[in-house]
Amino acid sequence: MFSTARRTAATALAATAALALTLTACSSGGGAGAAQTPIASAGAAISGTVTFWHAYSADSPEVKTLDTVIIPKFEQLHPGVKVDAVAVPYDQLHQKLVTAVAGDTLPDLVRSDIMWVPELADLGVLVPLDQQMPDFSTYAGQVYKGALATNAWKGHYYGLPLDTNTRVLLYNTDALAKAGISTPPATFADLRADAPKLTAAGVSTFADNSTSGWNVLPWIWSAGGSVTDDKVTKATGYLNSPASVAGVQLLVDLHKQKAIPDIILGGTGGTATSDGLATGQYATILDGPWMYPIFASQYPKFQLKAAPVPAGDGGSISVVGGESVVLTKSSKNKDAATEFLRYLLSQDSQLAMAKVGQMPVLSNLGDQLTTINAYYGPFVTQLASARPRTPTPAWPKIDDILKAQIQKAVQGDVSVQDALDQAAAQIDPLLAKYAG
Repeated sequence: MFSTARRTAATALAATAALALTLTACSSGGGAGAAQTPIASAGAAISGTVTFWHAYSADSPEVKTLDTVIIPKFEQLHPGVKVDAVAVPYDQLHQKLVTAVAGDTLPDLVRSDIMWVPELADLGVLVPLDQQMPDFSTYAGQVYKGALATNAWKGHYYGLPLDTNTRVLLYNTDALAKAGISTPPATFADLRADAPKLTAAGVSTFADNSTSGWNVLPWIWSAGGSVTDDKVTKATGYLNSPASVAGVQLLVDLHKQKAIPDIILGGTGGTATSDGLATGQYATILDGPWMYPIFASQYPKFQLKAAPVPAGDGGSISVVGGESVVLTKSSKNKDAATEFLRYLLSQDSQLAMAKVGQMPVLSNLGDQLTTINAYYGPFVTQLASARPRTPTPAWPKIDDILKAQIQKAVQGDVSVQDALDQAAAQIDPLLAKYAG
């Protein structure tokens, strides 16, 4: 049964999808059975260096695939073009972009978090791709509509989705077994019931490394809560509602019981989530499909298992993640950069990244995902109910507020209700700036 908050979110998602369909009404088609548009013509008369900032981890399978497979194939098609790919740690990329905007030192292309696109577009530093690319509607017609919609701002598209993902419950069966538990927690009540057993066995019930929206929204939504109203104009009455409070209270209570380690306060105070899960210190974490190749490389004997986010009164709701690729106005090589952007959306590139844990955005590849990697199954299932973070240029500031206020509640400095009351009061003026 859907709660009121869940129906509200569903309405918002439907409206967003409708916007996407409206803006791409001129699309020449695409979808599950569409043929892939030719991405590039070998020897096309473009040249120059394309600088591409991304947040693939420097030692990850993704960056290896980018550097040794995707870029060389593109450069082979276009001998006059060189791609300079620059890895920037995710937690530093947003600030680096903001600093680059102020100094007019942005790269040609950015693999941007989907939630940063409206902000960058509002700052006036991105090229509207629906104006830059004569074939934009063809590409738009080939990607998932929900992912595409996150690139829309004030009547134009400022990016194309590059990959999508969500978080599910990853668990260690041996860690659970130490407490006599045979199945992962399926509900909030299960988490509360498992906590004292696992603590007695020397195992943390759950671990995460932050109180940001990416980390806490699955708990708020699964409890039946929300951040704002469906028109994204107001947080008061929504973020601080009883349902939202209940979602955060679960985390606060488990931390107080020593069932969640202090790493939730910002990445310190405990073993990293991946290391802790693989070594049996943690029974469960929330994370994405990229963790499978990482675990396979770092802990080859560990048998990673996945399950849905534990359900509360609102159901089992996770957060939609992913990145888009955007073109900056400061680019001196827009033609070459646009051609590389197209190549990143090719089946060759998308399938290459799918093999190392990045979920493709091309809708006609959906049926192939579990063939490529069986572990994609739980993520595809979770995506059916997953929700995007609040689509507004104010999101980075909203996220900072959420992180700070919920951290205070986890530390015990304020009650959850007071923390979310304060957060809502700070967020309302930010939303008002962009309303209407």
